[in-house]
Amino acid sequence: MFTGIVEEMGSVKALRRDVGSARLTVSASAVLGGTAIGDSICVNGVCLTVVEMNKGEFSADVAVETLKVTNLGELQIGAKVNLERALQLSARIGGHLVSGHVDAVGRIREKHEEGNSWKIFFDASKNVLRYVIKKGSIAIDGISLTVADVDNTGFSIAIIPHTARLTTLGFKSAGAGVNLETDIIGKYVERLLSGRIEGGVDLEFLRKNGFA
Repeated sequence: MFTGIVEEMGSVKALRRDVGSARLTVSASAVLGGTAIGDSICVNGVCLTVVEMNKGEFSADVAVETLKVTNLGELQIGAKVNLERALQLSARIGGHLVSGHVDAVGRIREKHEEGNSWKIFFDASKNVLRYVIKKGSIAIDGISLTVADVDNTGFSIAIIPHTARLTTLGFKSAGAGVNLETDIIGKYVERLLSGRIEGGVDLEFLRKNGFA
């Protein structure tokens, strides 16, 4: 489990593809502190297990399925990635609970400056948008962010200069793919209620009951 507060940006040193799997090697520094073989590191919002570690880098095996459903398959040598170590129970949760299990890849629709911050619009599938609400939380490439607005095809967020400087969203432009993970609490609530409420839970049900 993670918080979506990125600790540092690493860079891709190697991505070796084999039949049925791949191995990703990332140059890093901060996230290696206290990390051991078998520990989890969130890479662009994807929970990966450290299988090798040397001074200044770590490697993780990546399943072919993970390459297909996340933007890790698009990475090139030298590409920057957001990194975060697994949550310690004694740590403050500055973002929200992030599992590192990506729902889908979205695309940056538009990005522009707004005062001293950036407004970014993302296109996303209906399967993702059903869990996205205004002022709710979403993880984008592993970054915990607050949804500014939602429409039928996507949503928008605003990032402050600090976030732009310390994460990959600072330099990604329109068309770039991003890993999306919606708030896990919404998924559990839907699952629990769907078995008890005839017809399940949808936006119309939430409106009728004062939740949207």
